[in-house]
Amino acid sequence: MLEVSTPDGLAEVIVEASPAGGPGIILFMDAFGLRPRVREIAAEIAGWGYVVFAPNVFYRDGTVAELAPTGDLTAPEAMSAFFAVAGPRIRRLTTEAASRDFPAYLDALRALPGVRRGPIGTVGFCMGGRLAVGLSGAFPDAVAACAAIHTGGLVTQQDDSPHLAVAGARAEYLFANADHDRSMSPADVAALGAALQEAGRVATNVIVPDAAHGFTMSDTAAWNADATEWTFDQLRELFARSLA
Repeated sequence: MLEVSTPDGLAEVIVEASPAGGPGIILFMDAFGLRPRVREIAAEIAGWGYVVFAPNVFYRDGTVAELAPTGDLTAPEAMSAFFAVAGPRIRRLTTEAASRDFPAYLDALRALPGVRRGPIGTVGFCMGGRLAVGLSGAFPDAVAACAAIHTGGLVTQQDDSPHLAVAGARAEYLFANADHDRSMSPADVAALGAALQEAGRVATNVIVPDAAHGFTMSDTAAWNADATEWTFDQLRELFARSLA
């Protein structure tokens, strides 16, 4: 791992890169943090021809080792227990706090060996999808492709609802919403689609069938292999179209 200086401290970062380098990708982790599964995903994306940068967005609460899950996340009870611990971290990572980190992440990514000059992509999983969308709206000239995968809470009644960031963006989007996700209802998916249409964004905004919140995470009880394969195919195509 690398360490990156941010306005509020040092953030550990997983970096995986294609041997030939390529466009940069910022990967925002889920609530379970940086761990082997996140590195696997980063390595898979890197293998498509990219340099992937995955920061510990919870660095204000502790290091990767300090925040790592200790139970077996493939057991539903262990997943629920960990969410009870992670919930306060998620709430403390406000839109304002996350936005302070974005410039440091972008600068650190661009400074990595092999990163091609030009637009980048971003992808976030679970709550990380909200950060990916926020980055795309805050840096429209930098982000050409953005994906939020099984992300809850994208649509709220607050003035800073994450989905509103698409209005100021230029990226092409992929939203792969889980159909068994109480935090992203069909009505929320429709509201997101309306915001994308109003903003004139090119987007894929779908509900993935038979998929639970967190379905790409093979180290958890939410894992769905078929849904993951389909979603990663869509992600690969998005990046290829937007970052070629």
